[in-house]
Amino acid sequence: MVKVITYGTFDLFHEGHYRLLKRAKALGDYLIVGVTTESFDEARGKLNVVDSLMTRIENVKKSGFADEVIVEDHIGQKVEDIQKYGADIFVLGSDWTGKFDYLKDFCEVRYLERTKGISSTMKRTHNHKIIRMGLIGSGRIARRFVPEAKYVSGMELTGVFNPHIESAKRFAEEMECEFYTADEEEFYEHVDAVDICVPHQFHYTYAKNALEHGKHVLCEKPMTLKKAEAEELFALAEERGLVLMEAIKTAYTPGFIRLLSMVQSGIIGEIRDVESCFTRIFPKDSMRELTNAEHGGSFTEYGSYNLLPIIKLLGKEYQDVRFECFKAANGVDLYTKAYFRYPHSMATAKTGLKVKSDGHLLISGTRGYIFVPAPWWKTTEFEICYEDFTQNEKVYTKYLGDGLRYELSDFVSAINGNPRGGFKLTRNESIAFADIMEKFLAWRKATPIEEGTVIV
Repeated sequence: MVKVITYGTFDLFHEGHYRLLKRAKALGDYLIVGVTTESFDEARGKLNVVDSLMTRIENVKKSGFADEVIVEDHIGQKVEDIQKYGADIFVLGSDWTGKFDYLKDFCEVRYLERTKGISSTMKRTHNHKIIRMGLIGSGRIARRFVPEAKYVSGMELTGVFNPHIESAKRFAEEMECEFYTADEEEFYEHVDAVDICVPHQFHYTYAKNALEHGKHVLCEKPMTLKKAEAEELFALAEERGLVLMEAIKTAYTPGFIRLLSMVQSGIIGEIRDVESCFTRIFPKDSMRELTNAEHGGSFTEYGSYNLLPIIKLLGKEYQDVRFECFKAANGVDLYTKAYFRYPHSMATAKTGLKVKSDGHLLISGTRGYIFVPAPWWKTTEFEICYEDFTQNEKVYTKYLGDGLRYELSDFVSAINGNPRGGFKLTRNESIAFADIMEKFLAWRKATPIEEGTVIV
């Protein structure tokens, strides 16, 4: 007897699951299916699982292919199960190719090609919980979306739109999307929600068009470069009953949320100063961030991250903001400092494309301070420090993958009527970011170009 074993979450059981089990069973005489627990899924980064464990087990049984169903609840269990049940073949989808090659020491390992172009009919009979996601744009952010999306239950990447059809075609073929197109109207016929991954200056136009077509919108940062545009988009989303979220991934991560909670609890007293920094040295001068004289530069690229802890902790009602920067010959800011003054506190945000600084976050209070080491925007640890250093405490948290899975999980939950992440980045905070971006661009445009000189 040839025994085959496979594992999965099997959430919102659909045709793809059915076909995988069918093909797995065909490889042998006896199929063992491991269904993961909610806690194990969370630990391995699978977020937003909708169905209960019992429901998922029952759906696997109903497929008619599983001879035995077991529960997977800890790391290393696969090795144990293969030996315990005498499995001859381990099977998993091709999304995981190479990941489980270490099991070849115990049995044969096969990766089955995932089903391409399947109908969503079976999926959508389950309370319409599967969200058909479409990508607008096929650049760097879009490429990060694909591997992260597989960890978020309740959504599927349907297709990609790009007016440059060859770029869309290459992306779709490489990422195995269902379709690609240069026709925006056709694109909206196939999706329920979009992730806008295009250069900053196009965010407003695409977001508005998507909302007008009745689609939920997740828009990369900065959502807009003008306050009035952000206000208009949120008003339109509210009018249409749609979800509009700004994709500043740090806002949705467990570590940053815990950091905010601890600061807001008063653990370091009243906040007097916040310093945030995000810099990278770009290797190529031809990159759009350095060549787009009107919308490029370090502050529009990284400023949203640095503004996040400042606005979250000190609020939107600052008394004054001023900027200083180094500029390139085309007017793009290569290194920028933004200074905020509040009635009883202050803040500094540093961004850079051609200057490197330590990417930490420092929050100073009347009782102590919190230091978040670089890269603070991927918060995995921070230290609470006091005058008596023996009382210092380090806190460690998780940051899984590229971090996009956290915002995607909250986006899907909000669409399904459970806006659990609404407090993480509010409408008014996104509008405040747009307002600061608008002020910065106006200031930058009005200042003379003096490469290598501090502009004040």
